[in-house]
Formats: sequence, C-alpha cells, structure tokens
Amino acid sequence: MAAGGEEGRAAEPEPEPAAAEEPRSFKDLGVTDVLCEACDQLGWKMPTKIQVEAIPVALQGRDIIGLAETGSGKTGAFALPILQALLETPQRLFALVLTPTRELAFQISEQFEALGSSIGVHSTVIVGGIDTMSQSLALAKKPHVIIATPGRLVDHLENTKGFNLRALKFLVMDEADRILNMDFETEVDKILKVIPRDRKTFLFSATMTKKVQKLQRAALKNPVKCAVSSKYQTVEKLQQYYIFIPSKFKDSYLVYILNELAGNSFMIFCSTCNNTQRTALLLRNLGFTAIPLHGQMSQNKRLGSLNKFKAKARSILLATDVASRGLDIPHVDVVINFDIPTHSKDYIHRVGRTARAGRSGKSITFVTQYDVELFQRIEHLIGKKLPAFPMQEEEVMMLTERVAEAQRFARMELREQGEKKRSRNDDDDTEEAIGVRNKVAGGKKKKRKV
Repeated sequence: MAAGGEEGRAAEPEPEPAAAEEPRSFKDLGVTDVLCEACDQLGWKMPTKIQVEAIPVALQGRDIIGLAETGSGKTGAFALPILQALLETPQRLFALVLTPTRELAFQISEQFEALGSSIGVHSTVIVGGIDTMSQSLALAKKPHVIIATPGRLVDHLENTKGFNLRALKFLVMDEADRILNMDFETEVDKILKVIPRDRKTFLFSATMTKKVQKLQRAALKNPVKCAVSSKYQTVEKLQQYYIFIPSKFKDSYLVYILNELAGNSFMIFCSTCNNTQRTALLLRNLGFTAIPLHGQMSQNKRLGSLNKFKAKARSILLATDVASRGLDIPHVDVVINFDIPTHSKDYIHRVGRTARAGRSGKSITFVTQYDVELFQRIEHLIGKKLPAFPMQEEEVMMLTERVAEAQRFARMELREQGEKKRSRNDDDDTEEAIGVRNKVAGGKKKKRKV
C-alpha cells in the first residue's frame, strides 16, 4: 500500500530530497533506453528534483516554466525531452537554446553532444567573440540544435543568407531572468517574431521577475510550472562561513586560507576584471596554480582557462560574476567571495558553484569594515546567521611580508601587460566595447604625460 502511495505522490516536489528521488530512475520518468544509457555514461545515476518534475511533463508535449536553484540539473531537464522528440521525428534546425553568456552556451552544447553522441546529434554554438564567417558555415550545415546568445543569433537571422528558423520545434530560454537583466529584451522579441508559433517552449529561471512573467505571457502557451525552490536558498550540503578582516590585509588572509585548505580546488570571486587579474598574478608569484576568467579576456583565453581548471591542471580559478552562474564545474570544493557581491542574489549563484549534485562544499565570504551592511543583507536573504571561519590571526600576520613583495611584483606585471596591450593596440578582447576601451586607455595615457 505504501508503495502505491509513493507512486502517486512522486510527481510532486517533496520536502525531503531523498523521498522525491529514490523511487525514480530516468526510465521511470519515460526517458527512452538509448538516452538512459547516455545518462548512465555521464554518471547521472538518479534524476534531480527539477528533472523529476519537468521531464514527464515535457514528454507529454507541454510548455514548461522551470524555477530551480543553481546546480539543480536544469540542462538535463530540457535536453532529454528535446533529444527524445528528435529521435521520434528527426529534423535539422530542430531546437534553439538561448543563454545569457558564452561560457554557458558552450557548456550546454557539451551536454547535448554527450547525451546525443550515440544518436548522431549535432549542435552549434552561436555567440559573440567568434568569427561570424565560420558560424555561417556551421549554420549552413543545418545542425539539430543551436545554442546561442540572443545578440549574435539576431545578427545571423538578419545577415546570413539562407538561414532561418521557420521549421523550429523547440525553444528553450535558460537563465531567462539573466537574459532579460542583460537587456536582451529587444533581441528576444525579434527572435520570437521569426520562429513558428506552433512550437514547444521551455523557460528556465532562478528567479521569477516581472520581466520573466511578461516573457512567459508572450512566449508560452498554457505552461506547467515546475518549481523546485520557491524561496532563495543555498544547498543544504554547503558549509557557509564568513571572516571579518581589515581591508588592507585581505590578500594575506586569502593566502592563509589557501594554505589552510590546501589540496582543495577553489573558485575565488572578485568584483572587477582588474582585481581578478591582479589577484591571479599575486597568487602565481607565491607559487599557487591560479588562472583568471573575466570579460576582458578573448573568448579563446576564457575557454582555455575554464578547460584547464576543469581538467584539474589548475586548482584555483579567479573569476568575475561572468562566471558565477550556470557554469557546471564538478569539482569545486571551496568558493571564496574575495569581494563581497553588491547584489545579495549573486551570493546564491556564486556559492552555488560548489556543493553541486549532492556533493558537499564550503564557501567563505570576506567581510571588511566597508562590507558589513552588504553582508547583513545576504544573511537576511538566506535566512541564517553564518558562523565565523576559525582563523589564527598571528599566522596570518606572519605572511604579510611575503604577500607585500608578491603584491609589488603583481602590480609591475599588470603595468607591463597594460603597456604591451596599448603598444600592440589590441585589447585582447573581441567584445564590441573595444573602441570605447581604446578611447579610455588613450585618455589615461594623456593624463599620465601631464
């Protein structure tokens, strides 16, 4: 009798994660055998909560709004139903996935390729920072799935001869709240106008903002809401700490923590590209294997950094918030908020880089005398008071001399890098902002001469 009750209740979000997941396998959700095998090869043993909620509904052909915390397995929740539909009715230019950032686009593409490798699925990534000509050639081959950032996709829809999405069957908007926050609204409207109305639409978002609700009304037909967590929360297996420190000793405390927790892999968040670069150089001078990831790096370098970290060739990744959402790097043990995020919601996304898919993890947030109010807001948002990370102050102070020397070297290297870039007149970046940045650099040069 109890088993029957479990069956009947399984589609509901349950308070206990184990209760919702244990009785279900991908096969139970209706996923076809060949895709179940692909999940197995990827090491996906059990569906996550959002997958348990969304996959059966998607397989029935319904539109979906998925609200789920970061690291909850959203990609699988939309990729599996799309691949299953593609198996039933094979067709080119079958699905479009819109994402806010380039890194996330490449990551989603990897998952489509991995899940669809045994059935010959081809996907293409269409993002800025990469040559449009090679992208046009890839689109001419008519891949099954296109993963794109909205701006570059509109560019191809308007300028690439022979390319259209009139036969599209599936549209996915992943991280929809962020797509809209980055002011892609006009691009999304343009895309919605040129794709068929008769399609399936999946909208995934970590938060339900007014803009997302408006998009939902415009783009979805009678959708089913699959909400896994309705309030902001961090994963249960995440141990969260803070350290309260004087601003001028931040670097020394960082080095102390990296030494204390040596052997782990770290993701360190900084607020600016410059600070990310500076801190990476500082740590390298002290013998740590650290690499930066930020928006002023070229697309190739960004992917290179990410791949080195994923392959465990480097144990420390320093990033701006460009990397804080959506990136699935399985082995992050510790997240350090070196600069506290100004938006409390970003805290959730940053610390969501660790303790993913049921693993445990740590996060440590640096709070200086200037950050107290921001930190209180974070505690208020997550609804808990964080404990202080145990520290030996005198050991930190013993590091200050070595750290000061490394800081000096890092500043010199930063200056040299800046001068090299200016003399080559290439800003190591392929963003549209090159012209603006060159003007700014030019302005700084003039000031220095005065």
